[in-house]
Amino acid sequence: MDDSRLQSVLHPAPGSGSALLDQLGTVMYVGAALIFLVVIALVIHAVLTSPKPADARKWVIGGGLVFPVIALSALLVYSISVGNAPERRGSDHTLRIRVTGKQWWWEVSYELPGSARSIVLANEVHVPIGRPVHLELATDDVIHSFWVPALAGKVDMIPGRTNHLVLTVAEPGIYRGQCAEYCGGQHAFMALYVIAESPDEFARWLERQSQPASMPTEPFLRTGYEMFFAGGCHDCHAVRGTPATATLGPDLTHVGSRYSLGAGMLRNHIGTMAGWIAGTQDVKPGSFMPSMNVYTGQELRALSAWLESLE
Repeated sequence: MDDSRLQSVLHPAPGSGSALLDQLGTVMYVGAALIFLVVIALVIHAVLTSPKPADARKWVIGGGLVFPVIALSALLVYSISVGNAPERRGSDHTLRIRVTGKQWWWEVSYELPGSARSIVLANEVHVPIGRPVHLELATDDVIHSFWVPALAGKVDMIPGRTNHLVLTVAEPGIYRGQCAEYCGGQHAFMALYVIAESPDEFARWLERQSQPASMPTEPFLRTGYEMFFAGGCHDCHAVRGTPATATLGPDLTHVGSRYSLGAGMLRNHIGTMAGWIAGTQDVKPGSFMPSMNVYTGQELRALSAWLESLE
């Protein structure tokens, strides 16, 4: 997908909630314009024609009651029909994903059908095209707001409650989203990505994500694995398949496969991984992860290589 379409209300994805909102907005604007033209036409008629007595009762009833009721009722009925479109509602067979807002990143959890386990990742939501996806939206701290402009409208995430949003994406691609409610110092840099792919690609991705990390056998990667624990990364992060089980920070089991780092701050590759680890506070000041300047250059490269291998 062209980057210009990643986050724009002016480019709604076909078949999405944003497309319906765009359609609704167009109808409302056209309706308002027609009403405006009718009123202006009456004003011009009154100015240009010779004065004559008017039936005040008819004008009050017709222009002040009947016309507004008919026009506004038509627009109201249309807006309700758009809001209640069947494709916007979920069902028992809808894929369910829980998205939790944090300062300043997104935790994404997938329910596995027929299993008590869930897959946890961060800052990106993978969805299959053509299938409704039910998002459960919550927050662990302050108010956040989930907004992917090309796919749907804003939904607030309020402490103590869970809100809901059903997405249906018709075209594969990458859609950028953003927290739309001020939530602290790094609010502007709290992005996420919705990655839409074919049902087969999504099924393969989900299967890979369900697998735990394997122990590295290559010496350089093995050094990176050891540095992960030596530097205390396991105190905040989990990597399934290893002794790291903490939940304070993002789950890193498959971090190497992710599109970005730091909730959209950096494109994910081995170089940005090293820069993020060593200079987190330079990239995203105020985030809860400290800059990890405890590693030598060789150790940092090994750690970054191991994390990037977790795909």
